[in-house]
Parts: sequence; C-alpha cells; structure tokens
Amino acid sequence: MSLESEEMSVVDHLTELRRRIIYVLIVFTAGLIGGLFVARPVYLYLIDAEQAQSFVLHAFSFWDGIGMYMKIAMAVSLAVSLPFIVYQLWAFISPGLRPEERSAALRYVPYVAVLFILGLLFAYYIVFPMALSFTITITRSMGLEETYGITEYFSFMFSLCIPLALLFELPLIVMFLTKLRVLNPLRLRRMRRYAYFALVFIAVVITPPDFISDFLVTIPLLILYEFSVFLSALVYRRQLAEDAAREARYVKQ
Repeated sequence: MSLESEEMSVVDHLTELRRRIIYVLIVFTAGLIGGLFVARPVYLYLIDAEQAQSFVLHAFSFWDGIGMYMKIAMAVSLAVSLPFIVYQLWAFISPGLRPEERSAALRYVPYVAVLFILGLLFAYYIVFPMALSFTITITRSMGLEETYGITEYFSFMFSLCIPLALLFELPLIVMFLTKLRVLNPLRLRRMRRYAYFALVFIAVVITPPDFISDFLVTIPLLILYEFSVFLSALVYRRQLAEDAAREARYVKQ
C-alpha cells in the first residue's frame, strides 16, 4: 500500500510538472507572438543607438531580417514571461514548503521582472557599449576593413545582455535559499573563493571571446555576489531574532 501510494505520488508529480510546463510554453508562445508586433520599433530603437551609428550593418542572408525580428521577439517574450515561469516553479514546489516559506517565496516573484530589467538595462547601456567600443578599436588599429552583419551585431548584443540580465537574479535566489535555511551568510563567506571562480568561469563562457568583455561581466557578477551575501545576512539576522523570540515564548510556557 505504501509503495503504491508512493508510485502514485511520483506519477502525480510528473503530471503536475507536465501541466506547469505546458502553461509556461503557452505563455511564452503568446509573449513571442506579442513580441513580433513590437519587434520593429525595438529594432529601430536599437539601430538608432549611438553605438550602432559608427558603422554600416549588412545582411548576408535572406533570413537575417526575419532572424533579427525573432531574436527580439524571444527577448521580449522572456522578459514578459519570466515572472510567470518563476511563479509556476513556485507553484510546483510549494506543497513541499512550510506556510511561512510559501508566503516568503511568493513575495519574491514580482521582483524577478524588476531584477531582469535592471540587468538588461545595465548590460545594454554600460557593458555592451564598452565591449563594442573595445572590439571596434582593436579592429581599426589593425587596419582591417569593417564589414559587420546584422546577425553578428545582434548576436554579440544578446550574448552579453541576456545572460547578464538573468544573472541579476542571483540576489533573489540567495535570499530565497537563505529563507529556506539552505544558505546563510557564514556559508556564503566560506565558499567565496569557489563562488568567485565559478562566476569568472560563467563570465568567460557567456561573453564573446575577448578579455574586456570577460572583465566587464566579471566585475558586476562579483559585486552581485557580495550584495547577495549582504542580503543573506539581513534575512539570517531576522531568522535568528525570530528563533530567539520563539524560544523565549517556549521557555515562558
């Protein structure tokens, strides 16, 4: 009887997971369709930016224009559907959480979009122009004739901006895991050297193969980690205070 109920539980979990994934795919597809309607004004805004005016972009394939619209639509869809994706993840794991953990996790969901947009703005207005300027300067110093494709330009942009925007979720993840008592500031400080190594590795992997891009992404990631440690300490101190108050009430009884 126990084994049967456990098997049913596994089947129920898989069914629930499939249902959540279908919801996510529906919302992401709807966001993709909506993103196609705003792809042109977004494209025109990006092309009119100062960093895109220093050279002429070319199309080397019949599919380049359509490909750019699809990439922009996917980025828009990701930004719109990310909070919903996180909510579905929370809804899937929430039955295994305590009531206070469920309420705490649910409060974090709205901030997912805020941090993603902040990361996107930081990457586009600070990291991307500096990386692009550096690569163009090196190219011109070598006396090479510049012929840039529209695909290469946007691929370079998205390979920097999207991963960095996602990595801006790190403080939220750390706060959530601290709330679940999986992490605490003491543990985060002890694993700092390993975390730094992992973040540098991530920066090298997600950025174009040049030192300045790696450097421009690594520094914000290290700052984000230290900020995450600070937020974890705030949550941890509050937990200790709540534990002390609970213990004091128990002693009085």
